[in-house]
Amino acid sequence: MELQKIFMVVAACVGFINLSKYLLKILQWIWITFFRPGKDLKQYGSWALVTGSTDGIGKALAFELAARGLNLVLVARNPVKLQSTLEEIEQKHGGIAVKTVVVDFSNCGGEEIARVIGEEIRDLDLGILINNVGSAYPYARFFHEVDPQLLESVVRVNVVAATWVTRAVVRGMLEKKKKGAIVNVGSGSSSSCVSSYPLYTVYAATKAYVAMLSKSMSLEYKQHGIDVQCQIPLLVATKMASIKKPSFFIPSPETYSKASISWIGHHDQICLPYWPHSLQAAVIRLLPETFLDRCLLKYFVGMRARGLRKDSKIGHLKSHE
Repeated sequence: MELQKIFMVVAACVGFINLSKYLLKILQWIWITFFRPGKDLKQYGSWALVTGSTDGIGKALAFELAARGLNLVLVARNPVKLQSTLEEIEQKHGGIAVKTVVVDFSNCGGEEIARVIGEEIRDLDLGILINNVGSAYPYARFFHEVDPQLLESVVRVNVVAATWVTRAVVRGMLEKKKKGAIVNVGSGSSSSCVSSYPLYTVYAATKAYVAMLSKSMSLEYKQHGIDVQCQIPLLVATKMASIKKPSFFIPSPETYSKASISWIGHHDQICLPYWPHSLQAAVIRLLPETFLDRCLLKYFVGMRARGLRKDSKIGHLKSHE
């Protein structure tokens, strides 16, 4: 009987400790999500560089940074859109200096990217880099069906560009000030949220690379005052996601960017800034891996079929023009 009492006490203690750990995690999440103040981003420097800054999340982030008094280097491939974005920012946020850089990451090698970016930022007090530019398939496809040019473009934009832009910027941060913040925009397709992402294999693999690059660089450069972070958005109402109407779980780029900005500079190597996304991810992680894999495969096979039908209709219409 005495042994049974000891066992019950030990079991109760273990249960209490585990429950306390979960409660502390919940309280920590509530603090970080709703009450933790954002950093003064100007402490890093007076300039911020944003890639993929003419649409979606990148454009919204540029406006948020400008609202906080940061001068901007906008990098994108379309000079007309860059000029339009520059004019919009100058109109809304007078007094902000904006510099534009035209680079088509899908057609540039790494060293060329580093050279161009390095020359453009050489004399700037650049404190923040946001690697937002990204590329994906127009719709789900099996690995062998991905066009070689599309495959090469996805790898160049998502991996090569992020790597070499970061390399160009981090050198300046180390040499000039030993301070900076680097944000790499990841994806829910990486292993941080799901165990697989079939029919978007190359895209998901490139985003897993971005997550690992960020986590490893965070450990390397934290001692030098450089905060490196990978921010994970799930679905956002952008052209790339082919979603027009925002909702609670699918925010507009503007809503998402406000959450994103508040996380910059904090010591979270991998994070989901928009709190409904973190709830979604928590639920997803509770699902059995094999079940989730089957659901994703079935969903994306259906998406592939719809994409093929759309391509077929477009091809049919063109043949009759």
